[in-house]
Amino acid sequence: MPSLRAALSDLATRELDLLVIGGGITGAGILRDAAMRGLSVGLVEQGDFAAGTSSRSSRLIHGGLRYLEHYQWRLVFEALRERAVLLRIAPHLVRPITFVVPAYRGDRIPRWKLAAGLGLYGLLAIGGNVARPRMFGKAGLLILEPGLRVRGLRGGGLYHDAQCDDARLVIATLRSGLTHGGRAANYARVTGLVSEGGKVVGVEAHDLLTGDRATIRARAVINATGPWVDTLRRMEDPGVPALLRLSSGAHVVVPRDRLGHTNAITFTSSVDGRVMFILPWGSLSYIGTTETDFTRSPEQVTASQEEVRYLLRSANALFPQAHLGEEDVLATWAGVRPLLAGHPNVPAGAVSREHRIVRGSQGMITVAGGKLTTYRRMAAETVAMALSGLPPDAAAQYREAPPTDWEPLPGGESAVFDPFIQTGLDLGLPPATVERLVHRYGTETAAVYNLIREDRRLLQPIHPDHLAIGAEVVQVTRRELAVRVEDVLDRRIHLGTETGDGGRAAAPAVAALMGRELGWDADRIAREAAPPPPGTATAEPPDRVSFPGLSLGSDPEGTGVL
Repeated sequence: MPSLRAALSDLATRELDLLVIGGGITGAGILRDAAMRGLSVGLVEQGDFAAGTSSRSSRLIHGGLRYLEHYQWRLVFEALRERAVLLRIAPHLVRPITFVVPAYRGDRIPRWKLAAGLGLYGLLAIGGNVARPRMFGKAGLLILEPGLRVRGLRGGGLYHDAQCDDARLVIATLRSGLTHGGRAANYARVTGLVSEGGKVVGVEAHDLLTGDRATIRARAVINATGPWVDTLRRMEDPGVPALLRLSSGAHVVVPRDRLGHTNAITFTSSVDGRVMFILPWGSLSYIGTTETDFTRSPEQVTASQEEVRYLLRSANALFPQAHLGEEDVLATWAGVRPLLAGHPNVPAGAVSREHRIVRGSQGMITVAGGKLTTYRRMAAETVAMALSGLPPDAAAQYREAPPTDWEPLPGGESAVFDPFIQTGLDLGLPPATVERLVHRYGTETAAVYNLIREDRRLLQPIHPDHLAIGAEVVQVTRRELAVRVEDVLDRRIHLGTETGDGGRAAAPAVAALMGRELGWDADRIAREAAPPPPGTATAEPPDRVSFPGLSLGSDPEGTGVL
């Protein structure tokens, strides 16, 4: 069944039980939890779903091995339990990954302490669907990762966590909520809160795509806007103190063969001793993350040249034969972490990843802090607080926790992908393309294959340097609420961080296919295919916008529909 973006008029037709502001992983989790309880729930997001921190993470579902150093046992145990849940309900998006941790002479964390930490981590994770940690001497570790710096190496450890597609996890969670009756609109900005009798009872919202405006009313309003939560809280109470301390984290993407690693690597930077990762992502690797206090508006975050150089220096020190330079960087991304305030003298990397849920002076509920791994737990606690503010008879009706820990997310109905792999090969797709599809769409790969059977042109790649095919564009437009070309490039298919040009070579093809699905006219297709630089006039539409074998230039009515 297609997943459709809700119009503001649809959300404004009647009073909702819950209105969620914010379409990142926390907001999506709240929508899903509330909808599965049977509550009438809507969600609005000022940009695309997952466009903020939730698509700019380190893409890890993990217990937080380094949190053990700060004695945060409860947080680690809770995260490891949630990791097991996500491995179960989204096996196509959350997959086990092996980490190697080298130990060098003079490291801040000596080898004996690493062994103790890994042992405790393994005990806390018993029954968590991953193997136990192991320790190795110098020779054994070099067998695992021959490219590591030999000088000073004392051995190291191996442990297991999970890697995820963060943006697609948000979309899958959101879609699960929609199947249970929730409604959601991206590009719907909250411009004001509606208060009656000293209580927030709704919002004024502006549809940035259509220009429509509406008042959306709800019995409870939830602020799940991540780094923007304090901005929204000050609409309710201008004098409220900040809940958050913002921190930025940057990553760089390089060709994996330049580093030559097989496993994920956890290491301490030789530059300043901070814990970092080098993570495999297909034929690429990404290196991160920095941890820097951030004082500007969250939408201004970028990876600075200084951060890029720091990450490359740290990786080169660990892999001396890599000789990575700025010319090797294919892409970068940076996100703002919404850490809890209250520890101004503690380095950002040591600030707790715990969360808080508070009720404002006019009743708006805010969820702040937390981490990607524990989003489902945060969502359940937030919905429980919202229910506590409803009349007792209504609250009692919806109090029973839904099975969010067992019901699979879309595409996660099976962890056995062999039948889908064989079907893709039979359709004539290259093995690498098939593997990519099943690890993004899971059981919904069958729907992608059906699109190819209906139109063989959709089998063709949309970018000269990437495996993504046309059928994916149609799939994410019909089922995953993509309404802009950048939604597809950056968050549904990841061309933005997996190609040297940010996916721009695919933009005409993506615009053509989306235009056909969404009924765009020729001007809209042209704008989406080649967006002008900020502050410039819209370029004249090209004579022809084409996808191999598919052209919108021959559409005599200018409707953009073939």
